[in-house]
Amino acid sequence: MLGDNLPLPQEVVTLYNQYGIQRMRLYDPNQAALDALRGSNIEVMLGVPNDKLQTASHANADTWVRDNVRNYANVKFRYISVGNEVSTNNRDLLPALQNIFNSISPTGLANQSKVSIAFNTDILGVAYPQSKGEFKSDIRSFLDPIIRFLVDKRAPLLVNLYPYSSYVSTLGMDLRYALFSSPGIVVTDGSNGYQNLFYAILDAIYSALEKANAGSLDIVVSESGWPTEGGTVTSVDNARTYNSNLIQYVKPGIPKRPEKQIETYIFVMFDENRKLPELEKNWGLFSANKQPKYPINFA
Repeated sequence: MLGDNLPLPQEVVTLYNQYGIQRMRLYDPNQAALDALRGSNIEVMLGVPNDKLQTASHANADTWVRDNVRNYANVKFRYISVGNEVSTNNRDLLPALQNIFNSISPTGLANQSKVSIAFNTDILGVAYPQSKGEFKSDIRSFLDPIIRFLVDKRAPLLVNLYPYSSYVSTLGMDLRYALFSSPGIVVTDGSNGYQNLFYAILDAIYSALEKANAGSLDIVVSESGWPTEGGTVTSVDNARTYNSNLIQYVKPGIPKRPEKQIETYIFVMFDENRKLPELEKNWGLFSANKQPKYPINFA
């Protein structure tokens, strides 16, 4: 995290346990953080940084897995995210995915620690109506082999999904639709009705996966959140409303997957005072002093 006033890793683990937060995303293998997580039972999504993808040869992948996964046998790794929002012209991604998976497999962790990649929703070319959701045609040659890899390995697609970003870029949208607080159905698509933007975007991605012959894939929302200041419609109240509702709305499932909870990671635990522009500093659920910025129940 890009902050120079953040709590120590062991204090963060204690805070997670205090609030009953059972999963954590680390964007790189911070050794102090991994040491603090030993024996904690917190499940971890661990990232391979984007700048390591080009050098993720089989030998380098073996070294990375040894140093950052195998050496932490008492840390519960749930996912290994090979890159985050990687450019869709990055030809190093698929080989890196394959090499990290091949390095994980001999450890016996391949079923416990799924290897995947986090994209943002820019991979969608068509998002409305939701049933017509489709990936951008000009990235299919890049994306389809990755999707086939995930299907073959029974790993989920990781998606960073931000109704906040969609709201600020869409003229005339009702803010309540983005905040999960619409009083009724806003968008109807066949037999499915959408009362919030989060469900609508997620269903569009599922439709795109179906068109890519990957309807069996699960989606894990690897980032979602709302900033408290620094931009349009940013406030403590809007952030509290969004994140509190998000925690509740991921439980019952979405119209296209009503039987399944949506595994979701809120971005982010703490404000990051070294980020720019100003908006990027203020996504935290907690201030650097470990105090919640607003009341929130993670249950």
